[in-house]
Amino acid sequence: MRHNAHYDAIVVGAGPGGTTAAWELARHGARVALLERRKLPRHKTCGGGMPITVRQLLQIDACHDLAPEAFVEARVRYLRHTFRFASPYLASLNHGPAGEDNPSELELWMVQRSIFDNALAQRAARAGAELRDALTVRRVECADTGPIRITAEGETGTWSATCDFLIGADGANGVVARQVGLRRERAIAIAIEVEAPHRWGEGHEDLRPDVAHLEFGVVQGGYAWVFPKENHLNVGAGCFRPHGQSVHGDQNLRTELRKTILDYLRYLNVPYREEELVFHAHPLPIWNGLDMVQNERANVLLVGDAAGLINPFFGDGIYSAIRSGSIAARAILEGRTTNYTDAIGEAFRANFDGALRFARFFYRWPGFCYRHGVLRPYASRTAVRILAGELTFPDISRRIIRRIRQAMAVERGGPYSRRLRDRQMLE
Repeated sequence: MRHNAHYDAIVVGAGPGGTTAAWELARHGARVALLERRKLPRHKTCGGGMPITVRQLLQIDACHDLAPEAFVEARVRYLRHTFRFASPYLASLNHGPAGEDNPSELELWMVQRSIFDNALAQRAARAGAELRDALTVRRVECADTGPIRITAEGETGTWSATCDFLIGADGANGVVARQVGLRRERAIAIAIEVEAPHRWGEGHEDLRPDVAHLEFGVVQGGYAWVFPKENHLNVGAGCFRPHGQSVHGDQNLRTELRKTILDYLRYLNVPYREEELVFHAHPLPIWNGLDMVQNERANVLLVGDAAGLINPFFGDGIYSAIRSGSIAARAILEGRTTNYTDAIGEAFRANFDGALRFARFFYRWPGFCYRHGVLRPYASRTAVRILAGELTFPDISRRIIRRIRQAMAVERGGPYSRRLRDRQMLE
């Protein structure tokens, strides 16, 4: 299976970032190949929750070639929080304070990545991208001059082609970044999840298709979740360790996360057989500051997880993958790839740097933050507005500092007030 064609761009990885980039390029006339190492549709370990504003990023309403009904399995309008499986609080996403400047209706879309990613990949193919799955990239040759050469292996042999631009959308351990020498230093977090079969109407009374569950306090440096899907629950736990420590090979942590998942199922009265549950682990390349996401020639660009665009507080990456894929495609189409890293910085740095500062504070003192933050009436709506891109962490930083001061005054004399330094922790 020798190919040897030439493309304007080759995109490696058919996740949300890669498929968005391939679609944008193809629909504007570029010759594009979209490569995926596994056969589509393929399982992808991910909670699968994303803000409804991906509708605008994916231009669903304008282009009419991608219907939410094809991939959205549940629409979440409530978040149920607990701290160490106690102090439950069910918060609506659509009851904001009077006079709020953005009265938009909020919801979180819940998807299975196998279905969602395949829908995006097929849309890119309909736009003209050449979709090649079950094809593993083995070599990236990027010389000082001339086109880039890609060599890959598939079921029928070797595939080789050249391109003017290469987009690495192949995840935390992607071959593209590794072979061109980008992102050698990464902050890797970890998440583990299961998909537990569930019939609606059974189990805990707050197990509903419109409710997502979040547990703080049990996982040190992270949280656990239960996300509703059509006929199952995605139950997971993640440790983000926002201070930058590596979680690679930490077997004790994996055991802790698995135990948390089982405890969550028991807490919500979801019957299970442990031997039948399949635990999936996946690395999360948490944002740890803006890194170079283009090579010196600016003909290799990284997007999504490959670029380290995982929000260090929420641990989500779908929204930023789609957004970065679009930014990469526009940079190529408009001849501005030399400024691609700056464009990514402009889009993400202020918010993600603020999220990292807040994460270091929140995950160090989760009990304090749960009492004085999560339990506040409009905190959940504010968090989802940040997820949706309507607000950023810098937008609310002064409010956070003020509330920390107020909370410290309430708890003055206790262990928190002696140890916390509000402004220093957030700056």
